[in-house]
Amino acid sequence: MIHAEAEPAYRWVIVAVGALMTCVGIGAMFSLAVYLQPMSAETGWSRAGISSAMTLDFLMLGLASFGWGAVNDRFGPRPVVMTGALLLGLALVLASRATSLAEFQLEYGLLVGVAAGAFFVPMITAAATWFETQRSLAVSLVSAGMGVAPMTISPFASWLIQTYDWRTAMMTVGIGAWALLIPAALLVRRPPVRTGGAAAGSSAATGASLSVGQALRSPQFIVLALTYFACCAAHSGPIFHMVSYAIGCGIPALTAVSIYSVEGLAGLGGRVLFGVLGDRLGAKPVLIAGLMAQSLAIVTYLAVSRLGEFYAMSVVFGTIYGGIMPLYAVLAREYFGPRIMGTVFGAATMVSCLGMASGPLAGGWVFDTFNGYAWLYIGSCAIGLGAAAIALAFPPLPARASERLQPA
Repeated sequence: MIHAEAEPAYRWVIVAVGALMTCVGIGAMFSLAVYLQPMSAETGWSRAGISSAMTLDFLMLGLASFGWGAVNDRFGPRPVVMTGALLLGLALVLASRATSLAEFQLEYGLLVGVAAGAFFVPMITAAATWFETQRSLAVSLVSAGMGVAPMTISPFASWLIQTYDWRTAMMTVGIGAWALLIPAALLVRRPPVRTGGAAAGSSAATGASLSVGQALRSPQFIVLALTYFACCAAHSGPIFHMVSYAIGCGIPALTAVSIYSVEGLAGLGGRVLFGVLGDRLGAKPVLIAGLMAQSLAIVTYLAVSRLGEFYAMSVVFGTIYGGIMPLYAVLAREYFGPRIMGTVFGAATMVSCLGMASGPLAGGWVFDTFNGYAWLYIGSCAIGLGAAAIALAFPPLPARASERLQPA
């Protein structure tokens, strides 16, 4: 056990390890776009078939987040992230040797998604549990690893493909995941046990006496999950189709990809900004304001057509959607306490993944039907405003030890 006086220093080690794990885990999963063209050319597999592995990844990431969150609550984060580290490297190595499309879909679409789910919820939960102050900032910094992934893992994989081939690249990333994540997993620890009246009061104030079943039926969870779902459904379509929209406006393809990179970079700053604001003003009001701003940013894309305008909007949009995402974990911690946070936040993440999976599909249908993306941005704006309206239904956060969450 770590002594209480050592906590202020070591809790930042947890943040750094969490950021590394989310970067490598999520980055390895999202790098499939880099492998798509060379894989299709070398194997003859259809791009739709290869891309379907990403759809499976999203679904498995959601389901695994719920499962890993429950395991995390019972056994702690270290065995969860260690298992994820071993599984991620194995999945990538096996996928690099796949001889059929079905085999690849199983190994990359199922195993990688399950492995990636072992990092996000457990490490977000660990950070939220270690921090009593600066919690929003800590959770945001762990989440920032996801924003770093497109600027690290994907370019590294692309360089390996150009230097060798896609199979060597995927296997190398898998071995690299082992080399980075297994030692990092050994650094993950539970926070020191807090004793005394303050700890007891905090536990009571956050509704720690609820069972998992009561928590998942509570108004707090229902509002949290629905808001998370609508938020992700609102921004996933515009994010996924932004490059295609820019190309349709006459922006060269390579330049359009750079707009996407700027958007991801802005998300890093947004996580820090909204984390600081969440600590000072409260996670709930910052989330509601952010959801409304996200909706306005989405619909503003209808007026964007030039490169400079795209860069400006990508900075605004990336800052907002990157900043609001970690706040859901903070609210889960504040409403439900540390004892069952992994299960509760994992369940909310599972629901949010359905929203993330719906956006790209809806955007494709809109373009095929109307030969443009206007209705995608209008519809996404409306869904985003709906998310803000749902968030207004959040009950007041518990502030006194005598307060309890009530099941629905």
